[in-house]
Amino acid sequence: MIEFLFPWALVVMPLPLIVWLLVPKARQEDAALHTPFYGSVSAFQASHHAPGERSLWRRLMLLLIWLLLILAAIQPQFVGDAIELPTTGRDLMLAVDISGSMGTDDMEMAGQRTTRLDVVKSVISDFVERRKGDRLGLILFGSKAYLQTPLTFDRNTVQMLLQETPLGIAGGKTAIGDAIGLAVKRLQDRPSDSRVVVLLTDGVNNVGEVDPIQAAKVAERKDVRIHTIGFGA
Repeated sequence: MIEFLFPWALVVMPLPLIVWLLVPKARQEDAALHTPFYGSVSAFQASHHAPGERSLWRRLMLLLIWLLLILAAIQPQFVGDAIELPTTGRDLMLAVDISGSMGTDDMEMAGQRTTRLDVVKSVISDFVERRKGDRLGLILFGSKAYLQTPLTFDRNTVQMLLQETPLGIAGGKTAIGDAIGLAVKRLQDRPSDSRVVVLLTDGVNNVGEVDPIQAAKVAERKDVRIHTIGFGA
């Protein structure tokens, strides 16, 4: 199906016709001085040229150029059939610890020592890439928990926002209970058989308003499954 981005540009299409009708034609004044052989020259030109034909072709070319300009202005676009996104996948909230201790470089990746957070980013990036058809959300937590990305099919955005996350931006401590509570809150309205939290942390809860055990009990009542992945020595 073809759609036009700026269809209102069609209103200027009759502009040349309006100008032709409203603007008077220019008159050709008689020459002030005619040479003795002027009549012969005029007769020769009339016999070897077809001014009416030239004028017709000129007008057709101008009309074609005008129509092409109008076509470019309205910007026609071919719109294909709507693509339906899959709606039968899981709802996964990724809760990632970005507290100060995640900057400890006691992990190894590709033969080199690296920080815990860098390993988490690598693992999650690969995990997200393989979750086609699932809705993904991202929660970052340190001393407090924040929703970075609501549930979405846009895996690239989730990956990008995680990769750009600096260490310690949410505080230096670890509020695991708050992160679980926030994840459950974002999932409670989703279908009960698809609610999943993936918790990635390197420590124990040492701050926050919600106790992790209580948060886990609420998750159980809400049919939210929690998978915990620990990092660090």
